[in-house]
Amino acid sequence: MSEGFIKRYSIEELRARVEREGSKTDDAYIRNLSEDALERSIADDPDWKDIPPNWHEGAEIVTPGPKKLLSLRLDQEVVDWFKATGPGYQTRMNAALRAYVRARQKAGPR
Repeated sequence: MSEGFIKRYSIEELRARVEREGSKTDDAYIRNLSEDALERSIADDPDWKDIPPNWHEGAEIVTPGPKKLLSLRLDQEVVDWFKATGPGYQTRMNAALRAYVRARQKAGPR
Protein backbone atom coordinates (compact mmCIF):
# COMPACT_ATOMS: atom_id res chain seq x y z
CA MET A 1 0.00 0.00 0.00
CA SER A 2 1.31 3.43 -0.87
CA GLU A 3 1.81 5.82 2.05
CA GLY A 4 0.29 8.56 -0.13
CA PHE A 5 -3.18 7.04 0.18
CA ILE A 6 -3.28 6.65 3.94
CA LYS A 7 -5.46 9.10 5.84
CA ARG A 8 -5.58 9.16 9.62
CA TYR A 9 -8.71 9.94 11.63
CA SER A 10 -9.21 10.38 15.35
CA ILE A 11 -11.98 8.37 16.97
CA GLU A 12 -13.98 11.59 17.32
CA GLU A 13 -13.65 12.29 13.59
CA LEU A 14 -14.74 8.74 12.73
CA ARG A 15 -17.77 8.94 15.01
CA ALA A 16 -18.76 12.31 13.50
CA ARG A 17 -18.37 10.89 9.98
CA VAL A 18 -20.56 7.86 10.75
CA GLU A 19 -23.11 10.18 12.38
CA ARG A 20 -23.08 12.42 9.29
CA GLU A 21 -22.82 9.83 6.50
CA GLY A 22 -23.84 6.58 8.13
CA SER A 23 -21.76 3.42 8.24
CA LYS A 24 -20.46 1.96 4.99
CA THR A 25 -20.21 -1.49 6.54
CA ASP A 26 -22.88 -3.96 5.50
CA ASP A 27 -23.45 -5.27 9.02
CA ALA A 28 -26.30 -7.58 8.03
CA TYR A 29 -24.14 -9.24 5.36
CA ILE A 30 -21.26 -9.77 7.78
CA ARG A 31 -23.48 -11.10 10.57
CA ASN A 32 -25.10 -13.58 8.17
CA LEU A 33 -21.83 -15.00 6.82
CA SER A 34 -21.33 -18.64 7.70
CA GLU A 35 -18.11 -19.61 9.45
CA ASP A 36 -16.91 -21.34 6.26
CA ALA A 37 -17.68 -18.29 4.10
CA LEU A 38 -15.84 -16.06 6.56
CA GLU A 39 -12.81 -18.38 6.57
CA ARG A 40 -12.79 -18.43 2.74
CA SER A 41 -13.03 -14.65 2.64
CA ILE A 42 -10.05 -14.34 4.98
CA ALA A 43 -8.07 -16.95 3.02
CA ASP A 44 -8.73 -15.05 -0.23
CA ASP A 45 -7.64 -11.70 1.25
CA PRO A 46 -4.14 -10.89 -0.06
CA ASP A 47 -3.36 -8.95 3.13
CA TRP A 48 -3.68 -12.19 5.13
CA LYS A 49 -1.73 -14.53 2.83
CA ASP A 50 1.55 -14.34 4.79
CA ILE A 51 0.01 -14.43 8.25
CA PRO A 52 0.18 -17.88 9.89
CA PRO A 53 -3.07 -19.33 11.28
CA ASN A 54 -1.71 -19.35 14.85
CA TRP A 55 -0.49 -15.73 14.81
CA HIS A 56 -2.58 -14.85 17.86
CA GLU A 57 -1.61 -17.75 20.15
CA GLY A 58 0.92 -15.69 22.12
CA ALA A 59 -1.40 -12.68 22.39
CA GLU A 60 -2.72 -11.57 25.71
CA ILE A 61 -5.00 -8.82 26.95
CA VAL A 62 -3.05 -5.93 28.40
CA THR A 63 -4.84 -3.61 30.77
CA PRO A 64 -3.22 -0.50 32.18
CA GLY A 65 -2.41 -0.51 35.87
CA PRO A 66 -1.15 2.22 38.16
CA LYS A 67 1.99 3.94 36.90
CA LYS A 68 5.10 4.93 38.82
CA LEU A 69 6.82 8.18 37.94
CA LEU A 70 10.60 7.88 37.57
CA SER A 71 13.55 9.40 35.80
CA LEU A 72 15.09 7.05 33.23
CA ARG A 73 18.07 7.44 30.91
CA LEU A 74 17.60 5.84 27.49
CA ASP A 75 19.65 5.81 24.30
CA GLN A 76 18.71 8.73 22.05
CA GLU A 77 18.05 6.30 19.17
CA VAL A 78 15.46 4.44 21.25
CA VAL A 79 13.69 7.63 22.32
CA ASP A 80 13.71 9.01 18.76
CA TRP A 81 12.25 5.80 17.34
CA PHE A 82 9.38 5.64 19.83
CA LYS A 83 8.66 9.39 19.53
CA ALA A 84 8.48 9.02 15.75
CA THR A 85 5.57 6.59 16.21
CA GLY A 86 3.43 9.52 17.37
CA PRO A 87 1.23 10.29 20.37
CA GLY A 88 1.16 7.55 22.96
CA TYR A 89 4.82 6.64 22.45
CA GLN A 90 5.46 6.42 26.21
CA THR A 91 2.59 3.95 26.53
CA ARG A 92 4.15 1.87 23.74
CA MET A 93 7.54 2.01 25.48
CA ASN A 94 5.87 0.74 28.64
CA ALA A 95 4.14 -2.05 26.70
CA ALA A 96 7.45 -3.12 25.13
CA LEU A 97 9.10 -3.27 28.56
CA ARG A 98 6.12 -5.15 30.01
CA ALA A 99 6.25 -7.71 27.19
CA TYR A 100 9.97 -8.20 27.83
CA VAL A 101 9.39 -8.72 31.57
CA ARG A 102 6.61 -11.24 30.96
CA ALA A 103 8.70 -13.16 28.42
CA ARG A 104 11.58 -13.34 30.90
CA GLN A 105 9.23 -14.45 33.67
CA LYS A 106 7.90 -17.27 31.48
CA ALA A 107 11.46 -18.34 30.61
CA GLY A 108 12.27 -18.77 34.29
CA PRO A 109 15.34 -17.74 36.27
CA ARG A 110 18.68 -17.48 34.52
